[in-house]
Amino acid sequence: MITMTSRDFNQNAGQAKLAAMNGPVFITDRGRPAHVLLSFEEYRKLAGSGKNVLELLASPETAPLDFDPAKLRDGLLKAADFS
Repeated sequence: MITMTSRDFNQNAGQAKLAAMNGPVFITDRGRPAHVLLSFEEYRKLAGSGKNVLELLASPETAPLDFDPAKLRDGLLKAADFS
């Protein structure tokens, strides 16, 4: 992980681009993370296919989801008292 200040980034953009080929470069502004420089390939991996959640769930290649929620404890749910 590489971190550089905004000033360093402005003075050494080429160095930042080379560093981004090996992983994200965090650019700080007044000591706080403000931007992240990624290679385009890494960005595409993070961005995914561009499909929304509904399209991903409806796609035939989506495997069935096994979901077995834990049982609720007794007394956790109570009837509402509107009086």
